[in-house]
Amino acid sequence: MEPCCIITTVCNNKDIATRIIQVLLDKRLVSCCQTYNIDSAYWWRGKIEQEKEILIQLKTRKSLYKEIETEILKLHDYDVCEILCVDITDGEEKFLKWIIDETKNPD
Repeated sequence: MEPCCIITTVCNNKDIATRIIQVLLDKRLVSCCQTYNIDSAYWWRGKIEQEKEILIQLKTRKSLYKEIETEILKLHDYDVCEILCVDITDGEEKFLKWIIDETKNPD
């Protein structure tokens, strides 16, 4: 079976999060998305910042990562956009097959 992965990104704007999710689903780049409201603390320009953010978790084929990254970067408003890809090394077979079935074949 083709390798799958979980991609995460964060943003501080609900409209941007909704737009990212809608575009990725419409283009069949992801099978599903989940959002979580989180409290973030991080270094930015020499000082510690604290902010409410939205964590977006995306499930997809590993081979679609670059296309997804490109779409997120087009829609995102951060100067430095956190986009992380974690390989799924094991999982329930029917669920992994569903990820493959619900996403497009890579270009």
